[in-house]
Amino acid sequence: MRVIIEKDYDLMSKRAAKIISAQIREKPDSVLGLVSGSTPIGTYKELIRMHIEEGLDFSRVTTFNLDEYYPIPSTHPQSYHYYMQKEFFKHININPDHIHIPNGLVKDIEAFCRWYEEAIKKAGGIDLQLLGIGRDGHIGFNEPGSSLGSRTRIKTIDAATIKDNARFFKKKEGIPKFAITMGVGTIMDAKCCLLLASGSDKSKVLTKAIEGPITAQVTASILQMHKDLLVIADEKASRDLKNKEYYQHIEKLTRELKTLIIDEKGSR
Repeated sequence: MRVIIEKDYDLMSKRAAKIISAQIREKPDSVLGLVSGSTPIGTYKELIRMHIEEGLDFSRVTTFNLDEYYPIPSTHPQSYHYYMQKEFFKHININPDHIHIPNGLVKDIEAFCRWYEEAIKKAGGIDLQLLGIGRDGHIGFNEPGSSLGSRTRIKTIDAATIKDNARFFKKKEGIPKFAITMGVGTIMDAKCCLLLASGSDKSKVLTKAIEGPITAQVTASILQMHKDLLVIADEKASRDLKNKEYYQHIEKLTRELKTLIIDEKGSR
C-alpha cells in the first residue's frame, strides 16, 4: 500500500489523473474501473484537459463503472449513466461500445450481474480501478456487513447512505433504496486500485480503512490486502492518520529513488 498526501482537493485530483493517464499511455487499450460521486469530478476534469490539450487518447480504452441505482432509467439526472456522460464521457474520444455501466432497469438482475462479471473477464480484467470511500467505509454500494468475497449483485442501500443521497433528489419517495454494484471480490480482482479521499468528513473512516482491522463492517478495509493499492488523500482527509509522517517520508524517498533511476539511465 502506498499513501500519497496532497495539500488540497485540486492537487489530489491532478495527481490521480496523472496516474490514470500514465496507465493509458503505457497501455492504450487499458480497462478502467470508474466511480461516480463528488470526489472524482476533479480527476475527470483533469483527464478531460489532458485529452484536449495533451492529446490523451481514450479511443481504445474500455470502462466498467462500479454501480448504478435500481430501479432508475439512464436518462434520470441522478443516474450514474447520466453523471458519467455529463462529467466525463461526452468530453473525450471514448468509443461508446467500450462503456459499461450497470443497467438500472434490467429485468433479470441475476443474469445481468453474471453477464457483467463475464464482460469484465472477456475484456481482460480491470487494469486500474478508481474508488471513493463512503462515510461508513463502503466501496461501491458494498455497505457495512457485505461479504468481502462478494461479486456483482443487487444490494440494499444503507439508511445512512440513503440519507446522504437525499440532497440529490427532489422528492423523498424517489430516493433509490437499491443498487447494482460490483462486489468487494470483483473490486479486489483489479490489477491496481486507486482510492481517493477528500475532506475532513472522510478523515476518521479513511483511518479505519487503511490503518484499522480488516472487517466487513468497513468494506474498504479489505483493500489493505490488495497487492497494488494506491491511496491519494488531501490534508483534511488525512488528518487522523496515525502513520501520516511515515507515509510522507516514504513518498519523499520514493520520489528520490525515481530520480536516481532516471539519472542512472541517462548516464549510461
